[in-house]
Amino acid sequence: MVIHHPGASAAPASSVGDDDFHWDDAAEAELQAIEAAYASAKRRRLPDWTSPSPSSRPRYSQTPVSGGYSQIPVSGGSTPSWVLTPPSFQGNVRARHQPISFGGKIVYCRTSSEVEKAAMDILGKIEGIKAPGPVSLGFDLEWRPFAGRGEPPCKVAVMQLCMEKTLCYVLHIAHSGVPPKLKSLLEDNSSIKVGICIVNDARKMLNDYDTCVQPLMDLSILANAKLAGPPKRWSLASLTEMITCKELPKPSNIRMGNWEADVLTKKQLQYAATDAYISWYLYEALQSLPDCNAEAEIESVKVS
Repeated sequence: MVIHHPGASAAPASSVGDDDFHWDDAAEAELQAIEAAYASAKRRRLPDWTSPSPSSRPRYSQTPVSGGYSQIPVSGGSTPSWVLTPPSFQGNVRARHQPISFGGKIVYCRTSSEVEKAAMDILGKIEGIKAPGPVSLGFDLEWRPFAGRGEPPCKVAVMQLCMEKTLCYVLHIAHSGVPPKLKSLLEDNSSIKVGICIVNDARKMLNDYDTCVQPLMDLSILANAKLAGPPKRWSLASLTEMITCKELPKPSNIRMGNWEADVLTKKQLQYAATDAYISWYLYEALQSLPDCNAEAEIESVKVS
């Protein structure tokens, strides 16, 4: 069993629960430039910032005057006098979100005995909470997306479980299998397993390991019941952005990598833990909201 501390050798990772959105001098200068452009335009039509290129537009110096800025042409051109193009403002205006990364301990288990111990730890925590209903458990799976030609689909290789912001379990079941205690945890009603498209994950566990994961809650269904607006099909990344205003990175070289490797890399562990943590966090955040959409069903889903 390996306990990995993500922040040990790198800059501190972002945490959803912390107020850690960074606003640097460059971002402040860009915001001021945008506000100045809007103020100077007033009711006139704003220019298309995407064309022409900054080098082909005339530049203007900004001289403070009473009530605002005067715009004095520096070079010739036909650009209207109200266009403001400060040097720090180039290209389209885009919202830039800080990436989310799980910042707690990652317990990585490869052997059957390590997985059994992890399952017992989780079951003990669930029992200690003494909640009136099932405890939420962030649940996610990883497997190799492509099998060899003529071979059956790859089995689930990695399972991630998270029920708190400081600790996440990454179980390498490609090597350990699904021992009895883990099977008991997955099939027990004391915890509700939460995630996006979780029915598909549960069905794959049933097919690959003869394990019935239950009860389940699809975060997309829950979000449609809790958030205003027409129902939509949420991905984990889009729902993360909606709830937290942060980005959930999904690099294809990791997402579609070799999850059956003998030992997972630190980047794989971080990616896997973050997905399970975010699933748990989003469930907790959505559950705290009142229902907005009476048409949405938020009962736990089942594998059929």
